[in-house]
Amino acid sequence: MHIVSISLGSSQRDHRTETTLLGRRIVLERIGANGDLRRARQLFLEFDGEIDAFGVGGADLALTVDGRAYPLFGVQHLVQGLKTPAVDGGVVRAVLERKLVQRMTPLLPAPIEPKRVLIGVAVARYDLARSFVDAGYATLFGDLGFGLGLPVPVRSLTTLHRLARLLLPIMGRLPFAWLYPTGAEQETITPKFGPWYQWATVLADDFHYLKRHLPDRLDGKIVVTNTTTLADVELLKARGAGYLVTSTPRLGGRSYGTNVLEATLVAIAGKGRPLTPAELEGMLSEDDLQPTVLPLAVANARR
Repeated sequence: MHIVSISLGSSQRDHRTETTLLGRRIVLERIGANGDLRRARQLFLEFDGEIDAFGVGGADLALTVDGRAYPLFGVQHLVQGLKTPAVDGGVVRAVLERKLVQRMTPLLPAPIEPKRVLIGVAVARYDLARSFVDAGYATLFGDLGFGLGLPVPVRSLTTLHRLARLLLPIMGRLPFAWLYPTGAEQETITPKFGPWYQWATVLADDFHYLKRHLPDRLDGKIVVTNTTTLADVELLKARGAGYLVTSTPRLGGRSYGTNVLEATLVAIAGKGRPLTPAELEGMLSEDDLQPTVLPLAVANARR
């Protein structure tokens, strides 16, 4: 089976791995379009009908917040009319991340204290945000800062729901590059919102959002994300982070995006369409749902 993730991200992160999942031999490939929407569309058309499933990387087809789906029209046009099913990993995130905190906590050597988490853009990782809220964490949602550049923290789900209902119908029609770092921007770090990072014990989100404003020091912080490369791991080590928790398995030295995992499961299911959460969860065992915990600087893992 051949799975291709077409990403709006940098081509510097391109990768190809052959692995076995659920007893099937699979080629996983990631191709970055460097933020070029026309190039991304061209790649989708080029591979359409020739592979088993597409992952849509570095972008979301829609955001689901509090049970409401908000389409991102600038991304959806990339996959219009394709014969090969294309998924963005949203269903996998809903399954893996809703109970991620409860699954990762027993895998760490000591309880997390204080229970404080910064989530860069919670409307894009709503199930992850809910997992931390359900586990009793104090939350800081950086949506207005990381998304719009406004240094205004959001502290509650109620406020997040209101912002989503107000802003996402508008933002869903904006060019995607205005909302998310693409291409070379993914390799640029501009430290910002330092007090937010300092306040939190746990930093959680898509790694591109966290990396974009990463401070020089992360002493003892626990970073919870899903897609990292070996270079990302070395970056976190150099800045003193304590642990890296990834919600998806590490293959060939890196953890693949949820879009790749979801595309793989869609291909194995052979239904020729995206899977529902129930269908996808039925294909995974409890072991498959366990996060990976990677010690980075054990001696500094607690302040």
